[in-house]
Amino acid sequence: MTNMKLRQKVFLEMAISNSFFIERFSNLALSNEFPSRLSYHRILLIEHGSGRLTIDDNTFEVTNNKMFLLAKGQIYFFDKSIISSGFILCFGDCFWEKAPASASNCKAVLFNNAAANQQLQLHEDELEEFTFLFKTLLNEFNREAYSNKFDALAAYLKIIMIKIANVRITDKGSFDSQDYIIYRKFMDLLSIEFKKYREVNDYGKMLGITSRRLSDLCKRCSNKSAKEIINGQLVAEAKRFLQFSSSSIKEIAYLLNFNSPEQFSHFFKKYTNFSPASFRDHFIKIGV
Repeated sequence: MTNMKLRQKVFLEMAISNSFFIERFSNLALSNEFPSRLSYHRILLIEHGSGRLTIDDNTFEVTNNKMFLLAKGQIYFFDKSIISSGFILCFGDCFWEKAPASASNCKAVLFNNAAANQQLQLHEDELEEFTFLFKTLLNEFNREAYSNKFDALAAYLKIIMIKIANVRITDKGSFDSQDYIIYRKFMDLLSIEFKKYREVNDYGKMLGITSRRLSDLCKRCSNKSAKEIINGQLVAEAKRFLQFSSSSIKEIAYLLNFNSPEQFSHFFKKYTNFSPASFRDHFIKIGV
């Protein structure tokens, strides 16, 4: 979201000490007067609740036994939601670096393609396990300061992220674990290179596999081809610029590394059925 000039009134999340925070909610009414942009990744665990949550341009029902994953940079808006019990967990990239390297791909696959993992409906046994893990992490967070405390918190966060990734695997069906490892690496690369590289073959070369194998394993792991995932990343970024910045369409086209505004407009309309200008106007009319 660099170089983005704010267009609408959007609140930016306040700085969090040590880039980590966890809290338990009870009988909390949530309603934003204005949309808010996240400065940190966020996991929202709902044990009991109701209402609606809009993330970027998608609206989700807030219900019992549900988890929401929101990535840094996303825009969110609660519409009269009530959480009678649940947890909020926030962490920054610099805090995540404290987590053991073996967990890095879990973050990539869950948060680099946030729109594909925005909500998870949990079974009772899954909710029970996550509630225990969040309580344990919260208790550790509230302890008196001690040497390497935040390393311990990062280790607990690693466990939670691995468990979430495992729920996602179960939700999507079983597939070869080696393919899933490659898929995670692809998502990690995409988050860094999506403006520069847009062809499946480019990522296949970086991963040392054929473009066909990459697309096949993406289908198994996410129900989307590699090309659909790449284009989805670009579309999501373009929507945020159009919704929440005052940058011109020409400026956005070049920020996203398109050769011309016309090429950008053709691409955007192909995948959204809106021209960039009409999408921006439509968003203003629905009045966030």
